[in-house]
Amino acid sequence: MPKRKASDVLEVVREDKRVKSDPLFTDRFSHLSHEITLRVLSFLPVPDLIVCHRVSRHFHALSADSQLWKALYYNRYVRPRASRIPGIRESGVPADSLYFSSKLSRWLDDEGLVRRGKDTNWKRQYKLRHNWSNGSCAVSEIPISEQPSVPPILVQMNESTIFLADQTDGLRAWSIQGARKLLATFDFASTPGYDRTSPPTSLAVDTAAGNPETRNVAIGFQNGSFCIVQLDLTRSTFARKYSHPASSNGMLGAIALSSPYLSTMTATQLLSFYKFKDLEEPSQDKDIRGPPRLLHSLHSNTVWPPLTLSIRPSTDSILVAIAYALPTYLSGWTVGIQEMRVCPDTGDLLSSRLASAIDQQYRSLMFPQSMTAQANAAPPFSYFGNVEANQIHSKPTSLSYTHPYLLVSHPDNTLTLYLVSSTNDTLAISPGNRLWGHTSSVSGAHVGGRGKAISVSSRGDELRVWELEGGFTSASAKRKLQAGGLSVQIRPEAIRRRSSIHGNESKSESGVAKGSSLGLALKYGRSVSEDTSMIRGWVGFDEENVVVLKEKTCGGQSLVVYDFA
Repeated sequence: MPKRKASDVLEVVREDKRVKSDPLFTDRFSHLSHEITLRVLSFLPVPDLIVCHRVSRHFHALSADSQLWKALYYNRYVRPRASRIPGIRESGVPADSLYFSSKLSRWLDDEGLVRRGKDTNWKRQYKLRHNWSNGSCAVSEIPISEQPSVPPILVQMNESTIFLADQTDGLRAWSIQGARKLLATFDFASTPGYDRTSPPTSLAVDTAAGNPETRNVAIGFQNGSFCIVQLDLTRSTFARKYSHPASSNGMLGAIALSSPYLSTMTATQLLSFYKFKDLEEPSQDKDIRGPPRLLHSLHSNTVWPPLTLSIRPSTDSILVAIAYALPTYLSGWTVGIQEMRVCPDTGDLLSSRLASAIDQQYRSLMFPQSMTAQANAAPPFSYFGNVEANQIHSKPTSLSYTHPYLLVSHPDNTLTLYLVSSTNDTLAISPGNRLWGHTSSVSGAHVGGRGKAISVSSRGDELRVWELEGGFTSASAKRKLQAGGLSVQIRPEAIRRRSSIHGNESKSESGVAKGSSLGLALKYGRSVSEDTSMIRGWVGFDEENVVVLKEKTCGGQSLVVYDFA
């Protein structure tokens, strides 16, 4: 435990009256220095450390010390991931780096928390990860429409900001952090050449790390046009940056944006890739200078929805990928992926590769002679019965791809996880692993970079958090897969039986659940799904929240926010 200055330690009030009232009581800990007391507390498990919160104000202050919880966070959530890195112990990495140290620890994706220094509340971070692992959350609701939207509202989430696009209300941005409120609105009618008969059909938020005070949003329309709008978080205003005219290639079914690159996919299966000049510069209610440069345009005859586009920069190239559903003979549906490698300097197409997850049950349309003889000798349809039931996939209801995880949901209450391997020489998709746990049709799923995923049922009454990191190559992961221990179910009632690391947490959660910031916060005993008939298939999440788009029986639509903080 690092030595700390006296000014860094909170002043505590000793309970002198209690000591004097009990002559047999010997207060030995009060005479110890804070450093020694913290050293003693560092050996306590979390439940015992929580008990120390209630002993006195002295121990309440010391047991909440950030360095204590930083070590607990590392040992519970970071070190297990670091030890699973392939070849970590044979690579010559010092063994000390796998155990907590203020300077030597390998923090992996949590390095950003360390760089924040004193701004990181480690106790809060531990509580947040603990709540995720137990499915414990508070629930609130944001009404967004009193009538159903035709076509459905488009939703995207980026760093606690939710973007919604529809023909009636245009583009809206909601903040779900702190006091949840509407940040800004943008009327599509202000876009040059906008056609009111052409609703928005695709929506994407810029994934490139640019100005933290702005967010670029791309919207594609039914007539093939698209526009880029920038949200200024400091002024809470939208500003138009670029408007692309309508196209004869048809509706834009998917769009991806990673400054300065943009990719679109039309309903006629035409994939286009653009590059802008000054997309990252702040906009002042005017278009950027000049139209984008069309780098490449490819046509396909094998891409089926659902599909998703992604743009991923690498060390020497820009990777543009499209993941899509793929029908096969006898095996139902599988997935495919096409990846283009583009030179970032010249825009030249370096390579274009295809891969699919066709399993061993795949059969071409032309039967081999031996199979034909077997089929003629057997009773009708007997061959189809030989295909393993767990290998037959129905058409996916949703598809989410965040490299290397490709997650597909099905209407038969299951999901399938594929791992994508992409190197300079090869592109491959692993055989799919079926995920069980849902008790009704899965209408939507979203997977993050660490392998954390959220899935939601078609009725919206069942959400699950999945920990998919590393796939299922290890024996422990296979055991969890077979036992159904890879997911945790989230329900609104979980806030009543929450296993918390705070002694007074139930009181604070009650305040959240009954808060009046939205006027629709839920009370104990009431389920969000009581007045909900279906879910539109969209679910998103960030570090603290899960957001689901729901449509009620009466026709209204709302965003339900599950807050794990």
